[in-house]
Amino acid sequence: MPTLNEVATRAGVTPATVSNVLRNKGRVGEATRQRVLEAIAALGYRPHLPARALAEGRAPTIALMVSSIANPFYPEFALAVENALRRRGQFLIICNTEGDPQTGRAYLDQIAGTLSEGVLVMNANLDFEDLRMTELRGAPVVLCMWERPLDPPGLPCVAVDFRLAGELAAKHLLELGHRRIGAIVGSKVYGIHAARYEGFVDAMRGAGLECAAAPVLYTPDTTRGGYAAALELLKAHPDLTALFTTNDLPALGAMQAAADLGLDVPRDLSVVGITDIQLARESRPALTTVAVPTTEAAEFAVELLVDLIETTASRAASDGARQARVCVTSPPHLVVRASTGPVRKR
Repeated sequence: MPTLNEVATRAGVTPATVSNVLRNKGRVGEATRQRVLEAIAALGYRPHLPARALAEGRAPTIALMVSSIANPFYPEFALAVENALRRRGQFLIICNTEGDPQTGRAYLDQIAGTLSEGVLVMNANLDFEDLRMTELRGAPVVLCMWERPLDPPGLPCVAVDFRLAGELAAKHLLELGHRRIGAIVGSKVYGIHAARYEGFVDAMRGAGLECAAAPVLYTPDTTRGGYAAALELLKAHPDLTALFTTNDLPALGAMQAAADLGLDVPRDLSVVGITDIQLARESRPALTTVAVPTTEAAEFAVELLVDLIETTASRAASDGARQARVCVTSPPHLVVRASTGPVRKR
């Protein structure tokens, strides 16, 4: 297998220049860069990541921990993270916990600080104390898509105002004339979607509607969960003209349930979600949703984590050595599509 020194000799440059080209760092002239790339291609050189980690005293990878890679939002977020890391000459490891804290702790013990020099955490059902211990061992941690910007978790995080997202979704339905609106929450009562539902409740109260007038069900954050919840709500409350859901997957399931009940969306029932995953744009009818800044949040998370890694490398990490930083993204925004329409008089 060719070595980095052999690439440098063939290109007529120093090994450091080859390293800068591979990592897209430093000032390298375009002609020199092309010579290095041609030498890499001619020799078939591939970086040896463990050797690079030993030489530099740091791993060239970042770990992203998610609760379920089957949820289509997480691959979309992971792609945005990977793109941001690739521009920095780094790589991504995805750790799927299946919502199991023990699996998450095993990943933290085996990967953080060895295979990866930092960890991004996305709703992986991990105890904050485990994450703080990971920080103390020298592997910084950043929470991604924290849902309450005004209530930071005491760990570095990138926050999105999901309460506003719930409020925007509800206001859209209210502006269309809907007053009999059911709610489907894709988490437990005090789970990760609680802020989204609180925003919905705020908007309903602002319109003079009591929360009791809006039936709500809590369900798994899946298409199947949304389907089952929508069936139950629509059968128990046939007067509903709209459904608010706290995520796109339950919203897609709700539209399937409406179709199975013989209801037309949006003529008989309007449905709105939150997040704006790719499936929301491709469903028929296309789903009205409140889009969150997924790419921006991923880039913020990478930037914050890399900064923390460099800070940790320059001084020994200690409890309370730095105040946990919070980066807040731009606000969510409504994307109106075909799943919502004016209330129809019955």
